[in-house]
Amino acid sequence: MVSLTAKRQENARKVALVAALLAPATVLFVLFVVVPVVQAGYYSFFKWNGIGSLDNFIGLKNFGKIFKDKIFHIALINNIKVVVASLVIQLPLAFFLALLLGRSRFRGEAILRSIFFFPYILAEIVSGIIWKFIYNPQFGLPTILSRLFLDGHEIGLMGDPHRAFNAILVVIIWKYLGFHMVLYIAGLQGVPSELEDAAVVDGANKFQIIWNVIIPSMKSTFIISIFMSIIGAFNIFDVVWALGQGGPVHTSETLVTYLYNFGFKRFAFGYGSAVAVTLFLICFVFNIFYQKFVVSEEK
Repeated sequence: MVSLTAKRQENARKVALVAALLAPATVLFVLFVVVPVVQAGYYSFFKWNGIGSLDNFIGLKNFGKIFKDKIFHIALINNIKVVVASLVIQLPLAFFLALLLGRSRFRGEAILRSIFFFPYILAEIVSGIIWKFIYNPQFGLPTILSRLFLDGHEIGLMGDPHRAFNAILVVIIWKYLGFHMVLYIAGLQGVPSELEDAAVVDGANKFQIIWNVIIPSMKSTFIISIFMSIIGAFNIFDVVWALGQGGPVHTSETLVTYLYNFGFKRFAFGYGSAVAVTLFLICFVFNIFYQKFVVSEEK
């Protein structure tokens, strides 16, 4: 009886310790995540300029306005383009670099890793400003290359509605390539060398080893990388804003720049909150489906 009581007291102390350790993080999460989400959901039902009282209830009209707006459609398509570029170009390229730098041993390997990872540690706004100078139509890199090898015309990428967002995609791929590369290098270290040795003994070539041994062994790493890439693609803001603030003529808008341009800059906080709720729901629904159909299968 005494031992049972002592065991219960020990369990109670463990629960109290866990609760005490989790309490600060829980409070911060509630204050800075849960409360703002609930507030945004509440504000989205009002036509509100952020200053006066919340007395103009309009129900779901803000959401109806969102889905009728052609610029919102452009922003959503642009975010989907970021997702596709990440999955088709950025992640395969990062995996290729990880294979080169993670398995090869040569002088300067650590320097190359640092060079590829360096853009990720730069602040996004700083990266955007740097590339704004690179894309400058008067002295930027495209204009210099044009003067050296082509007709010598100035190339204004960020002023061309048909090319501006493609130029932004290049910056996004450059910015986050190193992060996924390092993630894949870490995943490569968890691949058992015995499996590769066995594949070599069986006569497999390098491509077969990569496809049949390395990639299946890194499935959990790919799941994390793809998830972070897609969620990050829908929340991209600083780089796009620094390069063109969604222009020219809103052709490079993303969902977050659209929220800022058409919500907060115009003091339409009710409408901006509706856009924020829409973005939250997109990410939330994706997260549910990803957890259910991808992560659960891995377990």
